[in-house]
Amino acid sequence: MEPMIEVDGLSKHFGPIIAVDGVSFTVDAGSVLGFLGPNGAGKSTTMKMITGFLTPSAGRIRVCGYDVARQPIEAKARIGYLPEGAPAYADMTPASFLNFAAQTRGLRGEEKRRRIAEAVAKVAIEPVLQQPIETLSKGYKRRVGLAQAILHDPPVLILDEPTDGLDPNQKHEVRGLIRAMAQEKAIIISTHILEEVDAVCSRAMIIARGRIVADGTPDELEARSSLHNAVTIKTGNQGVEAALAALDGVARVEAIDGNVYRVFPADNARIVDQISARAREAGWTIDHLSVESGRLDEVFRRITTGEGVRP
Repeated sequence: MEPMIEVDGLSKHFGPIIAVDGVSFTVDAGSVLGFLGPNGAGKSTTMKMITGFLTPSAGRIRVCGYDVARQPIEAKARIGYLPEGAPAYADMTPASFLNFAAQTRGLRGEEKRRRIAEAVAKVAIEPVLQQPIETLSKGYKRRVGLAQAILHDPPVLILDEPTDGLDPNQKHEVRGLIRAMAQEKAIIISTHILEEVDAVCSRAMIIARGRIVADGTPDELEARSSLHNAVTIKTGNQGVEAALAALDGVARVEAIDGNVYRVFPADNARIVDQISARAREAGWTIDHLSVESGRLDEVFRRITTGEGVRP
């Protein structure tokens, strides 16, 4: 089966500024790809090129087999797009705006009414349907924008910061909606909320200075953290730090406070079993023991600032 989204050698120059620099990737149906990167990294520019809002300086994009440059109508018909800021006509109500969007998408009659009703229910905007969009909160405006993106049930969704401005309950609902839709669609989301990657993404890509600098599942990226498989142990016994440092597979031990130690493994090794066995042999009283899976925020910071992480 062909990928739903194919991006090959994509670049975008704004005069001397290189916003996107030779980006290539594919997204299959059933996948949620999370775009991560600092401001100005090229995430939104890449999304705009995929959706046909910007013309690439170089490279090729295919959506559901259609070339975005050569077959723009066919490609765009299969995309739902939520851009930055969720722009909408301020003097329209959500009801009139969605009706306009549905007509633009070629929906008519009963199908149009059904699709609008389904989108309204999915993003929970019933209370504000007849209220001018300019009077809505940022969260409601964002949900109106998401409603127009999913209105025609497209196989590809491109969502730029889909939970921006939402409260915690609304974020939970939208993330659930994205997970549900991902079973049949190819979805790209950009986000600054790293917990969102674990919550909805099957794959994460970090972009910095217009280039892809990391690509993998959330677990694979977390495994590049210096904290991956590190063990935190709390005990009041004496001589613990030296005993832990002497264990095979331990790179170093960090004393967090008088009774808490963080034990770092060499080469990502799993060391919790050795630590547990040593504690039993020595008769230590353990108040706490936990294993780190790794921290995506550390990986993100170190990659995007050029400090480097584990390969």
